[in-house]
Amino acid sequence: MKRTVRAGLAGIVAWAGAGLANAQAPAAPPSASFTLAQALSYPYPLAIRASRSGERVAWIENRRGVRNVWAAEGPSWKPRRLTDDDADDGQELTNLQFSRDGRRLVWTRGGDHDANWPSPGGIEPNPALGTEKPAIAIFGADFEKGKARKLAEGDAPAISPDGERVAFLKDHQAWSVPFDGKKEAAPLFFCRGETGSLVWSPDGRRLAFVSDRGDHSLVGIFASEREPIRFVDPSISRDSNPVWSPDGSRIAFVREPGAGGPPEKLFEEDPHPWSIRTADAATGKAHAVWSSPETLEGSVPETDAGPSLDWAAGDRLVFLSEIDGWPHLYSVRESGGAPMLLTPGKFMVDAIALTPDRRQVVYVANTGADADDDDRRHLFRVPVDSAGPVPMTSGAGLEWMPAVTGDGSSVVFVAAGPKAPPQPAVIPIGGGAPRLLAPQEVPADFPVDRLVVPRKVVFEAPDGLTIHGQIFETAGGPAKKPGLLFLHGGPPRQMLLGWHYMDYYAYAYGMNQYLASRGYVAMTVNYRLGVGYGRAFQHPEHAGPAGASEYQDVLAAGRYLASLPEVDRSRVGVWGGSYGGYLTAIALARSSDVFAAGVDWHGVHDWLTEGGDFEIAAYLRRRQLRYEKGDLKEAMDVAWKSSPDSMIATWKSPVLLIQGDDDRNVDFHQTVDLARRLDKAKVPHEVIVIPDEIHGFLRFASWLAAETATAEFFDRMFGAGAPGSR
Repeated sequence: MKRTVRAGLAGIVAWAGAGLANAQAPAAPPSASFTLAQALSYPYPLAIRASRSGERVAWIENRRGVRNVWAAEGPSWKPRRLTDDDADDGQELTNLQFSRDGRRLVWTRGGDHDANWPSPGGIEPNPALGTEKPAIAIFGADFEKGKARKLAEGDAPAISPDGERVAFLKDHQAWSVPFDGKKEAAPLFFCRGETGSLVWSPDGRRLAFVSDRGDHSLVGIFASEREPIRFVDPSISRDSNPVWSPDGSRIAFVREPGAGGPPEKLFEEDPHPWSIRTADAATGKAHAVWSSPETLEGSVPETDAGPSLDWAAGDRLVFLSEIDGWPHLYSVRESGGAPMLLTPGKFMVDAIALTPDRRQVVYVANTGADADDDDRRHLFRVPVDSAGPVPMTSGAGLEWMPAVTGDGSSVVFVAAGPKAPPQPAVIPIGGGAPRLLAPQEVPADFPVDRLVVPRKVVFEAPDGLTIHGQIFETAGGPAKKPGLLFLHGGPPRQMLLGWHYMDYYAYAYGMNQYLASRGYVAMTVNYRLGVGYGRAFQHPEHAGPAGASEYQDVLAAGRYLASLPEVDRSRVGVWGGSYGGYLTAIALARSSDVFAAGVDWHGVHDWLTEGGDFEIAAYLRRRQLRYEKGDLKEAMDVAWKSSPDSMIATWKSPVLLIQGDDDRNVDFHQTVDLARRLDKAKVPHEVIVIPDEIHGFLRFASWLAAETATAEFFDRMFGAGAPGSR
């Protein structure tokens, strides 16, 4: 393991502390080359957790594809590894959690937890091409001693409050295994349907869960093998997100309407109301606490945080809702009544964490004193019973994934900046200077002083909608440079003025830094459908398969980039992944006069093909035996015309296609089919296939290979790049 030299470490630590206190990042020296491998060599914190007692914290680190569990404890906060993996083996570490007393940790190894569907046959990802069939498994370790060991094959562990038992999922049923390993894992109970969302009661004597029955789902309670399962307020609805009250006497949960009813217009948004209910855990008798209005804004939030339901002090429930057009934090009394808006303003609230006394919420939001904070993330805290938010961080940095220590004194989180890479950090809950927990993990040759600070740009789409972007550019070089536009996926994502809170886009951020160092003017665009700018921005009309209205933002961004005086408008390229790959393909097909070349990573090319648009595919399966036809015929026509495959006749620009053939988010056939069509149309194209790799590449070697190929392709197309700097 490399250690950071004193000068480099001092620069990173100085920035992190000062940046969060409104100071400037160190000035960049004159441009100097660095390799793509160096730009991507940072250790990325994938998850960070705090024990419910004391000052114990743990996190998962991905360092060049090598994943390990780390731990630290206040007040010294000295970091140490609890695991000793040393290979870029492509096996995820996820679902990290503490026992209530902080003595033990459990997590999952293996799988693809960002997939839209499992691989046929239930085969887990094997991107390292090992000769043994991979399996997903539960691991555990003692916080003080380490010594991680496999507990059982399965997923989604839930460790009991006393740390003695681990409940988990296997074959869609609940299983359990003792933490000490003295007995083999065994089924915990049988329940018809697919069991999920296991949650122990505070006393560890009962287990709440969700039973998915297809068109409806139920919240159940398992107490012991001698007692029947008790279902809480069963109905024809979809119930989810069970949360125990602090005393274990009640359960709160989210209710949505069950599937069915007359067909809705496929490409017209309809309200999807939801409610919060609580039930007596002993009798199952329930009542409604709050019901959303039947408006579009009242629909279930579709940000990553979702409803974020939790039980706070004073018998209040806190949750996220978009009823005012923005994802905000609310609280309501368990007895009912009007909800209280805790975080007013035109910004989005993301991850939330309750303090141990449940009287305050620490949350992430894209707001702050600086006008550019709408393209950043900062930490705030607010009481659960009054709208009095207090900023905890500010400045040019970005902060996310908060967790409050069990003693309530500190908040651990991930800190990053425009130059400093993401790192675990801790800050006193009352404010003060943050402290990095493992700065020595940043490699000595990470080019922190050679990176650029991206600048925010704002421009208008043809229909007048305001669009944000970020530009990466190194000073000096030729008078005219090639420009490259990056398109994020999702599409509910937002590119930022610093390292990203998702590892997929952190890799993209490092790539844009690398491209800027090689003489490109790199730009990212936050097109409509993304998050950060309100619900209306995220839910535009005629988007995606309904007409691709978001493409006007992409085209406006390409023209903006081409209009910059330092950009050679004849050498503007476009690249992106997933939904960004879809938009890249449209850009090359519709606007070859603007985009001279492109790289399409695992994009959707035909909305009507299985694995293209999941909503339409599901609709077809669900309605095929019904008399009601709805607007399916018209919708299919619009979806086809919104697909890149329908635009091959006007596609002129060369393209590189990249995809792993074990992709569980976009069917690999999407690339196979497009390449065959490009062949027939004589459109110049190249294809790179990564065997057994998934959508969000699991191996560092895959990321490095794909991004290297992307840079080399644009170098060949545009005659750019500094030779010998990879």
